[in-house]
Amino acid sequence: MSKEHPVFLFLASDFKGNELLEVCKELGCYNILITREKKKDLGWAHHALDEFHTMPSLIVQPDITNAVSYLARHHDLDRIIALDDYDIETAAELREHLRLPGMGSSASRFFRDKLAMRIQARAAGIPEPEFTPVFPHARLSDFLGRVPPPWVLKPRDEAGSQGIRKLQSAEEVWQALEQLGDQQSHFHLEQYVPGKIEIFHVDSIVWEGEILFSTVSVYGAPPMVVAQGGGVFTTRLVDRKSADAKALFKLNKKLLKTMGMTSGVNHAEFIKSVDTGQFYFLEVAARVGGAHIADMLEQGTGINYWKERGKIEVAQARGETYHLPEPRQDYAGLIICLSKYEHPDLSAYNAPEVVWRLDRPFHAGLIVRSSDAARVRTLLEGYQERFAHDFLTSVPLPEKGRV
Repeated sequence: MSKEHPVFLFLASDFKGNELLEVCKELGCYNILITREKKKDLGWAHHALDEFHTMPSLIVQPDITNAVSYLARHHDLDRIIALDDYDIETAAELREHLRLPGMGSSASRFFRDKLAMRIQARAAGIPEPEFTPVFPHARLSDFLGRVPPPWVLKPRDEAGSQGIRKLQSAEEVWQALEQLGDQQSHFHLEQYVPGKIEIFHVDSIVWEGEILFSTVSVYGAPPMVVAQGGGVFTTRLVDRKSADAKALFKLNKKLLKTMGMTSGVNHAEFIKSVDTGQFYFLEVAARVGGAHIADMLEQGTGINYWKERGKIEVAQARGETYHLPEPRQDYAGLIICLSKYEHPDLSAYNAPEVVWRLDRPFHAGLIVRSSDAARVRTLLEGYQERFAHDFLTSVPLPEKGRV
């Protein structure tokens, strides 16, 4: 039975999703947020929250289940919504425990467990790099003898480039697994696509199994290279009529159907071999793209993925139909790097296409927008070298987001 004022519980291991909170409040929801104690003093949209709770961690069991079950004694919860990648599986487990609608534990695996999504994609004939579980060891040994290096050892449930290791020999693989000990089954091994590559992301809005809207963007450098080696991060929307976009729209549609996506937003990544033109599935997540990708998409299309996700949740809770706003047909590009200055001066980046500047200590970033995809590319390529000279610095990778 739908309610005029649904009760939503949000889980946020990291600081994000204020726009989703705000749109749900505007639409009449009662909003409860649980975040980690480490994140409690950040700029949460408290005006859009009815209750604000903290815990040391949102994944430690049975603590999180007990805490949410206690809330359920006093609130008739309608939806549990994960704001961060690390909360997707936890939210799924809580839905199962409280018998609430939405993605359950098995379904969520296809959007968090990199081995599960690999196996599911292979069964559907979706091209992807050669891969293997690290168990049994006889299968792994066969893989190492059959598939040429380099390989990447990936955590099955980490976000982004966290914990990924590039390995050049079988000896390095066995040593890495030995170091992991009992944790090694939580990893899988796959071939590093040889030659020059490009990595694309497709960001989609889905309603009742139908993709209502999607965009294709390309990273300037692979995110793993930027995250682990330092550098300037860029991404830009590609020409919607290009061969790359057409191929990825088609492949993404098959992917989301294969993974059983029903309603929500998705961020999928694909590798392109520049040498062969072949696309390979990399990974998919049931969330809004991170690293200010959502801001870039909004500048280029007028569609705010956070807000649309909130509208989808409300429509489902009320038994209503979701309607997508009319998108804009511009192009946009994003550039960000760590800055050696606390408040970097971006005034020299004054092209009329600059429409957004990042306001975050020790970070430099901006977004450019144009009706011409080629103009966006030219601006980003020029700015990338200048950012590296003017601002770039590096620090060790941050802590894991869920602990």
